[in-house]
Amino acid sequence: MSSATAGEIASGARIAVAAAAEWRLLGLLLERPRAGWHEEVAQLGCEAGDAAMREAAEAAGDAREGEYLALLGPGGAVSPREVAYRGLEDPGRVLADLATAYQAFAFRPRAEDPIDHIAVEVAFVAYLFLKEGFALASGDIEAAETTAAARGAFVTEHVATIAAPLAERLAAAGPSRLARAAALVAARVPHREAPALAPDLPDGCGMCPVA
Repeated sequence: MSSATAGEIASGARIAVAAAAEWRLLGLLLERPRAGWHEEVAQLGCEAGDAAMREAAEAAGDAREGEYLALLGPGGAVSPREVAYRGLEDPGRVLADLATAYQAFAFRPRAEDPIDHIAVEVAFVAYLFLKEGFALASGDIEAAETTAAARGAFVTEHVATIAAPLAERLAAAGPSRLARAAALVAARVPHREAPALAPDLPDGCGMCPVA
């Protein structure tokens, strides 16, 4: 990118900011509805360039907390946490890797969700896209390239671990706005083979470490 023209850099900044808005919308769609949530989803949905994203935002217009809690809440049907999809890997290492990545870019997720919650990880991707766009707009090409590389590694190592299996489990639980949002995330990340499974435990059983 260092040899790119001013026009190419400006275009790259616009693309990164647009991607940040779409990933932010996806993160919101996978969060628990709260005060102001519907308005934020609707605003980002109107700005989304992707038709499927706009449809997902529209479908969330009547979203209620109960649906989220039944599917992704504590004791819900499906775990929204990355450690639940890591098989026999050490959960502590996964959480430490996430904490290090967030700290490196001064990302402070909402306190409500664990740091390996799918919504938090997707929000971090959005944050990195925004930082990349800002760096490009400021002419800091090196910072933009560093951020883009970190984002790619994070998506491959973390988001791709949870995206597809989460989407599959939500789809199996029945049609829902959450299943649609998870499918949109899964379509945006590389496919990863599922790890060896740990002994079966109910999702949300409380045995995963908290952030």
